[in-house]
Amino acid sequence: MILPIVGYGDPVLRKVGEAITPDYPNLKETIANMYETMYNALGVGLAAPQVGVPIRLFVIDTTPFSDDEDLSSSEQEDLKGFKKTFINAKILKEEGEEWSFNEGCLSIPDVREDVYRKPTVTIEYCEEDFVMKTEVFDGLVARVIQHEYDHIEGVLFTDKISSLKKRLIQKKLKNITEGKTFQEYRMKFFAAKKGR
Repeated sequence: MILPIVGYGDPVLRKVGEAITPDYPNLKETIANMYETMYNALGVGLAAPQVGVPIRLFVIDTTPFSDDEDLSSSEQEDLKGFKKTFINAKILKEEGEEWSFNEGCLSIPDVREDVYRKPTVTIEYCEEDFVMKTEVFDGLVARVIQHEYDHIEGVLFTDKISSLKKRLIQKKLKNITEGKTFQEYRMKFFAAKKGR
């Protein structure tokens, strides 16, 4: 089932996600719905807070990035078919020299900014079977993981840009909060639902 994506301004996007257990209600269905919602919105990652659920869960499928002709063939291969569910994730280490990449977010439509992140990440997480894993990822895969991980920590990519750039996008952010934006996918806006 395709869920509405929560827009910028909703307090759920600022909550630190709660860890969950294998008996979390309707977990398999929630995960399936999140993948369906992400694909419908043409995203490469989606965190539970973005569908209004403040838990430590996010899903990623970087396959769409593998078509980028600016990437080397080995980078394209790394991205193709990289599909993973992360439950109760905890980043242990971020390493390397920060690099810039133009990021966007399904909860913040029509806003894209360059964000600096480290290229390598070590993360501890559970897949759907709740077996704990520790893995190292790098490049664009690491970046998508860091972006989605930020969501379960109550952080948005707009928090990582300069104060000047924040001022320049202020009007766009206000419009999103008020539901004054149009997307091809379903969204839910905080100020609009509060009747302000």
